[in-house]
Amino acid sequence: MNFLSYFRLIGSTIAALVLAAGCATQQKKPEAPAPVPEPEPAIEQQAPSGPSAADAEQAILAAKAALKKAASVDGVWRDSGAVLAKAEAAAKAGDYAKAIELAQQARQQGEMGYNQAMLERAKHIMGKLEAYKGSMTADQRDRLAAAHNAYRNYQGDRAYSLASELWAEIAASNISYVVERGDSLWRISGKDEIYGNPYQWPLIYKQNKSQIRDADLIYPGQNFQIQRTPSGAEVDAAIRHARTRGAWSIGVVEEADLLYLRH
Repeated sequence: MNFLSYFRLIGSTIAALVLAAGCATQQKKPEAPAPVPEPEPAIEQQAPSGPSAADAEQAILAAKAALKKAASVDGVWRDSGAVLAKAEAAAKAGDYAKAIELAQQARQQGEMGYNQAMLERAKHIMGKLEAYKGSMTADQRDRLAAAHNAYRNYQGDRAYSLASELWAEIAASNISYVVERGDSLWRISGKDEIYGNPYQWPLIYKQNKSQIRDADLIYPGQNFQIQRTPSGAEVDAAIRHARTRGAWSIGVVEEADLLYLRH
């Protein structure tokens, strides 16, 4: 082998080695493994907490307010104070659930006591108003009926409000007159401080029909309610009846009088 051939053989060998190394460097590198996600921290489940001292204090304050309101109308039940004292003792001992239970009981008693007292007050006023029903306007009778309806539905505040407002209105438009010896409806009606017209006596008769059986027979000491400002129609009807009544007798209830009362 001559020198030139030997040189060519060496060159081919080197070229082959270089080519093999290049192929090896072009091989695909293995992919890195995907990162494993870290687990999220678990959320701790908190057990529901019981009533707090603030809850108990709020319930006790509500009970005190209800009992104070009931006391303003003399409507506090006998054991309500003791129930409230037990609620305060339970709160002081840290038994807040028991404190709230007792405070709610005291509050309910206060609310019921107040309502009961207002119903009694409304009933008293409505009883007085019944004596004036015959001389009431249609609107006033409707308001009295509404007060009775509220009373039947145990709505103490509403019944009392309706009745007391109506009573104030009726009282302002009426005066009291105590019958004296020698009085008659004719004589009373003619007094200047009453109507100044004796022919208006049927107004007194009609308004006090619960006390007067015979319009010609009244008694000393009777207390009559007299409407200050009767309507024009009421005055006309009274005068018409007084002028057209006809014959009368003491101790006898005339049919004409009964007919007048029905209208």
